[in-house]
Amino acid sequence: MYLSPRHAEIIQMAKDHGRVLVDDLATHFNVTPQTIRKDLNDLCDQRLLSRIHGGALFPSGIENMEYEARRKIAADEKEAIGRAAARLIPDNASLFINIGTTTEAVSKALLDHNGLMVITNNINVANRMRIYPSIEVVIAGGVVRGSDGGVVGEAAVDFIRQFKVDYAVIGASAIDHDGALLDFDFREVKVAQAIIANARHVILVSDQTKFERTAPVRIGHLSQVNTFITDRCDIPSVRKICQEAEVQLIETSLG
Repeated sequence: MYLSPRHAEIIQMAKDHGRVLVDDLATHFNVTPQTIRKDLNDLCDQRLLSRIHGGALFPSGIENMEYEARRKIAADEKEAIGRAAARLIPDNASLFINIGTTTEAVSKALLDHNGLMVITNNINVANRMRIYPSIEVVIAGGVVRGSDGGVVGEAAVDFIRQFKVDYAVIGASAIDHDGALLDFDFREVKVAQAIIANARHVILVSDQTKFERTAPVRIGHLSQVNTFITDRCDIPSVRKICQEAEVQLIETSLG
């Protein structure tokens, strides 16, 4: 497949940063936004990128993108979401923290808390929090995914079921406009379902790019969570679900 030099550079930039934005690319290449939109449409037609509002994501298809690339997507938004979630969790609470780059942002924002008991199937979360003596970290056993340090499988599910905690912090790879929470790995989904079932207050953390993505495995439904924290929600059907199911919707870009 032949790619022009500009197309090849756009692909590389998307791979390096997880996403590319029309305005940034127009400035970088010194061309009009209309030219960049045509470039992105062409690359999406070839299934090399996935179109989102204002830009495109890498990669297309149902494969989950590389962990480091996912960490870079909406990094500032994830940090703000993490701080908002941490404000909801008091000292001396028990909580689950699930796999995901946004849940990791929550763990970072919780480091100034005292007396927490954190149960996680995320090695990155455990490694970050373990050095703080005011936080007790308990890590699930099971199969460790080399791609992102997530612990999955039946052993992790059985471990999670031993607890009943105050809060759960969960993420999702995609959020459908009908409220379905979706992921790529059925083994991870089983752990997430156990976490939801064994927490008194479930906090879903997700930036708005998840509204643009799809994934094949169903975790559950937005109506099952108590609080949904995102940077911005412009999807009327999602807002309606939150209102009807009495899910607290927090948009960090509005605060």
